[in-house]
Amino acid sequence: MSTYDELLAGLTGPGGIFEITEEEVLGERMQVFKDRKRSLRQLLEESAMHADKEYLVLGDRRITYAEHLRLVASAAQELRQRYGVEKGDRVAILAENHLEWVIAFWASVSLGAIVSALNGWWTADEIEYGIELSKPKVLIADRKRLARVREPGVPVIEIESDFASLLGNADAAMPDVPIAEDDPAVILFTSGTTGRPKGAVNSHRSICGFVHVAFAAGLLRMMLDDAAGAPKSDPPPQQCSLMTVPLFHLSGLYSGAVLMLGAGGKTVWRLGRFDPVDVLRLIEREKVTNWAGLGSMAPRVLSHPDLDKYDLSSIRNFGSGGAPTSPTLQEKMRKVAANGAGAIGLGYGLSETVTAVAMIGGKDLEEHPTSVGRPAPTHAIEIRDPDGNVLPEGEQGEIFVRSPYNMLEYWGNPDATAQVLRRGRWLATGDIGHFEEGRLYINSRARDMILRAAENIYPVEIEHRLEAHPAVAEAAVVGVDHPELGQEVKAIVVPASQQSVDTAALAAWVGEALASYKVPAHWEVRGEPLPRNAAGKVLKNVLTGESENRFVED
Repeated sequence: MSTYDELLAGLTGPGGIFEITEEEVLGERMQVFKDRKRSLRQLLEESAMHADKEYLVLGDRRITYAEHLRLVASAAQELRQRYGVEKGDRVAILAENHLEWVIAFWASVSLGAIVSALNGWWTADEIEYGIELSKPKVLIADRKRLARVREPGVPVIEIESDFASLLGNADAAMPDVPIAEDDPAVILFTSGTTGRPKGAVNSHRSICGFVHVAFAAGLLRMMLDDAAGAPKSDPPPQQCSLMTVPLFHLSGLYSGAVLMLGAGGKTVWRLGRFDPVDVLRLIEREKVTNWAGLGSMAPRVLSHPDLDKYDLSSIRNFGSGGAPTSPTLQEKMRKVAANGAGAIGLGYGLSETVTAVAMIGGKDLEEHPTSVGRPAPTHAIEIRDPDGNVLPEGEQGEIFVRSPYNMLEYWGNPDATAQVLRRGRWLATGDIGHFEEGRLYINSRARDMILRAAENIYPVEIEHRLEAHPAVAEAAVVGVDHPELGQEVKAIVVPASQQSVDTAALAAWVGEALASYKVPAHWEVRGEPLPRNAAGKVLKNVLTGESENRFVED
């Protein structure tokens, strides 16, 4: 038995801190944690133990755990009494990362209501689509986004002028309506890179599971690093996460507002467009221990000329996501993070899986930099061919995931639900990957795969190779039609600051590491960053001209 298997067995076996048992979940027998929170309200109520610790920070505003509980109880009572919000009703939230977003979230789920997390980057048409789909009892929104809404058709609570009136009842008690584990809690909208966004319905079990899985995987990672003789660092007095991801995204809401509350940590928020200098300033000022730079965020910070002017020694966990993180970027992250290899962590998950289904960090990531790790506890992962047959280790296929935490459904869309939630509640991710020595590797989105003369080409390996070149800041690879070959490879590159790009030299660079048929035959050099959605994913349909960039980043 390997060290990993031994540690996992001790952690999750009988009497372990994260003991796993088997129960029926939505009609299927599944592995679950024996000792777990049964609702988000239970998780919230237990945060009272952190009392005077800071939970929410935005600019000069600082809200402790005790104050947060009072504000949530008051907001919940007012939502119920003034706006008639009851269990099962939707509360739509449309705003950037105001602290009121977090308070409104906890107040709504404590009532048993369902938060409809509308994408703050949407245009007017998309906002109205989200409202019509989820049919909320009330819309909580900031002024800037309300200006995009032609006619909401529901009562509106404007954050800047109205929300404070919900917070004045200091004697309000927390709601006590019964909440079941598999009751819906959040409608989290997919990125919508193709077609209309779909609303993935996440349950209380799912979101609490996000916390349990993260804690179990984090402890297992620490134990593995300790067994491997990795250097240790003293724990901080309080974890502190800098949140630069929108709250309407899984990484902002669950990794930030929910996970950190479960850990008794401090969350630091900011408003406005992403600003690498402000990120550096906040890491130094707030002694930030955790930061996840999704998409282009981490590269923009790590390549900033002022990087060395700030004290970043507090960083304990440095993550990335939105797309596979290249080994080149990982090396830059290690140089900045004070704790070296142990500070870097990556994971793989979707709005539909809710939790991270695989995670990797520390020495394991250093030794396997292109993997997203082993399956997380209570998760099963299979690689299947187009006929649904399970493939052996080493073979490429679509990734299927089964866990107690998979989404309940796509809200109001049974046909789309049936396409991804298969028999036994196995979820078809649409991602292509394979296993090696028990570790999962992500190759591509199925729709991004390029088929050239019957050869499968996965853009990510070409993108990683291009981004390892010192003259390249960002790269995206897409397929273009060819009358004989079917498709050819096209690379779209953004030069690094003050660098010129020689596409012939880049082609030779790719050819040194990859097969000749993977070398791009077409090139485009852009003078502006690649278009991305709020999750940090490159909008390849925009790059290929299939659609316009509808997102409004402000």
